[in-house]
Amino acid sequence: MKKILLLTTISGLLLSGCYSTQVNMSMGNMRLISSSAAPQDVMDFATKTCRNDFYEGASFLSKAGKEYRFKCVKAEENEILIPIPGTTIAAAAKTEAK
Repeated sequence: MKKILLLTTISGLLLSGCYSTQVNMSMGNMRLISSSAAPQDVMDFATKTCRNDFYEGASFLSKAGKEYRFKCVKAEENEILIPIPGTTIAAAAKTEAK
């Protein structure tokens, strides 16, 4: 029983440590996010981060290795939200803009 509990605990820790996502820099409306997660997870994280800072969402700028650069966009600036190529922006962003 102790071996099963130990294996369950260790495997859970390993799975949770598979990838990490963090904001490395936040200056004005620019965000530098370092992540080893899937691009869709990074896009969702960036969108959530920008919305927490009272923006409409995140617009993808560039990627260099594991670093993603985003610009947080306000609705009144008439800028479009650009997702990471191959990903989508959650539907909630589209309904909030209307």
